Amino acid sequence: MAKSTPSRRRITVLGANDSVVVIGLGRFGQSLALELTQAGVEVLGIDTDEDIVQDLNGRLTRVVRADATKEEVLRQLGVPDFSHAVVAIGSHIEASILSSSWLLRFEVPHIWAKAITAPHGQILTQLGVPHVVYPEADMGKRVAHLLRGTIADYQDIGGGFAMVTANAPQSMVGRPLDKVGFRKKYNLNVVAVRQPDGSWDHATGETILAADDTVIVLGPAAVAEHFIDMA
Repeated sequence: MAKSTPSRRRITVLGANDSVVVIGLGRFGQSLALELTQAGVEVLGIDTDEDIVQDLNGRLTRVVRADATKEEVLRQLGVPDFSHAVVAIGSHIEASILSSSWLLRFEVPHIWAKAITAPHGQILTQLGVPHVVYPEADMGKRVAHLLRGTIADYQDIGGGFAMVTANAPQSMVGRPLDKVGFRKKYNLNVVAVRQPDGSWDHATGETILAADDTVIVLGPAAVAEHFIDMA
């Protein structure tokens, strides 16, 4: 049945007057909720663990012990009126799915949900959750690249794309980037360059890299993560 609040704003970014409900206050949920609170965002935290709720009392705008899989509980807490929601439940997949399902029924404009496995994420996506994140998998991939020592930073930015920070490969040094042909050959873009003095600048087709330069490369994740190997 259609909701009776058609005037709700459909926003794409977190505005000053928007609020966030975070369901599940484990490590990921707590970190997210506290970061948002410190940034001045109004946050409602929900968890079933009394110890967690007590620990966060006074640190979030509001934190309650409640079962977020139940419609009446979410309605009593005013969750349907929130502009943003994050389902950060990781250990109980059924609870994650049920909570996400209610948020979708409430037509909360912006919903994120944490997935701990690929099948879990697939179910959330099939439900219609617009933003499914894999924090453990993403961090594991990032650390693996850092351990290799060839990449200074690796960020999965979603949508199948990644951003890599690394030393400029020898094959790209000494010639303008448009002459290197890196974008045409690998579908990767060099978007910024850092000189040895620490200053950053936008990269253009005329940019000539030096051996000590650091570059930020953006492109398909499957290609970007092998940037050093292919360059």
